[in-house]
Amino acid sequence: MKSRFLLLTALMACSASYLLAQGNYEVQVYGSELVDPGITMVELHSNFTFEGSKTTTDGSYPTQHQLHETIEITHGFNDWFETGFYVFTSADSRNGWQWVGNHIRPRISVPKSKHLPVGLSLSAEFGYQRAAFSPDTWTLELRPIIDKDFGKLYLCFNPTVDRSFHGPGVHGGLGFSPNFKAGYDFSKKVNAGIEYYGALGPLTGFDPLRDQQQQVYLVTDLNLSPNWEFNFGVGVGMTSSSDHILVKMILGRRFSWGKART
Repeated sequence: MKSRFLLLTALMACSASYLLAQGNYEVQVYGSELVDPGITMVELHSNFTFEGSKTTTDGSYPTQHQLHETIEITHGFNDWFETGFYVFTSADSRNGWQWVGNHIRPRISVPKSKHLPVGLSLSAEFGYQRAAFSPDTWTLELRPIIDKDFGKLYLCFNPTVDRSFHGPGVHGGLGFSPNFKAGYDFSKKVNAGIEYYGALGPLTGFDPLRDQQQQVYLVTDLNLSPNWEFNFGVGVGMTSSSDHILVKMILGRRFSWGKART
């Protein structure tokens, strides 16, 4: 445990050029706020797995030393609706650079004008990923989003449920994959904290702990400009079925097409 902590600390100190990132494709806890109407957000999700699976599982490639690059393009249509589109890619020394799949993600939100005590939104993400990278090729994810600012402290919870429509996960029904974020504003430009990602198994009965996927990240968000976003994190897997040492980075840029409405 001590050696793992020391390795995590060393990774946090690495330069940004070394932070290539993790095993999933969009390692992100979603806040309730939408992209502003008339604005398009373009994000690059970079994730690298330093320590992951080393053997083929259900016909899918091992995750060790996989680099995942995902392009996410999200457009805001009004104060309660946006839609995102993803292009997933993967690269490693065994198989080179490959296209993985595409997802689409419409999302609705309760406008701030309603003055609710918490932020609320709901996204539905549907799409395809090749069997070489995921045994469940067609999937649907429903992600409720609840968040709240308590002064400098920000809390966000995504009690996500997901469903496979093609692959070995079909018979499992609805799975529960909760995500959580706690961040603190150390300055006007720097927020740091933790993110948690879980895949606990079917809602009808969670998998044994050894078969669950659970990861915890130390993360930093930089608020350097209204047009840019930056998130960086180093994660560790907490169960034997999880990828164990991972790094992620998200770089986003907002673009206005015509006259944006804020």
